[in-house]
Amino acid sequence: MSDERDDPKLFSLTEAERTRLEVEPLLIEAMEGRRKLHDLTESLAGISSGIQLLGGSIPPYRRAVSMRLEHDRLAESVRDVLERIEATGCVVKDLDTGLLDFPAILNDEEVYYCWKLGEDRIRFYHRQDEGFAGRKPLDPRDRGPGTVQ
Repeated sequence: MSDERDDPKLFSLTEAERTRLEVEPLLIEAMEGRRKLHDLTESLAGISSGIQLLGGSIPPYRRAVSMRLEHDRLAESVRDVLERIEATGCVVKDLDTGLLDFPAILNDEEVYYCWKLGEDRIRFYHRQDEGFAGRKPLDPRDRGPGTVQ
């Protein structure tokens, strides 16, 4: 019996681009949620450190509880958004930079079409054993936005 994860969706470039347009707002939402989570985690750690340093002081329970509830809500929201993105078949490679990969076949080789938030379209690919550093342009004449000759 085959598991869906054993047979990832393979994208044509057109399908990958269509999916990218669909998931870009979700990716931005997940990235913003993660940044907020980081800030809340640091604030909660500050409260914890303050309690330890000040010994008998009265901690700001209401504020800490409120922050913890917001943290948990945000964490669940980010998880849900990431699941929605990955349900399309694309792979979130780096949430900090907004890096997505789309499994594909190019020249009879399994590759990933590779896109990073801020790029105008999918212009790169890399072998599955490479990664971002091994990105190559889909069109060898393409050196960046608006430079295909």
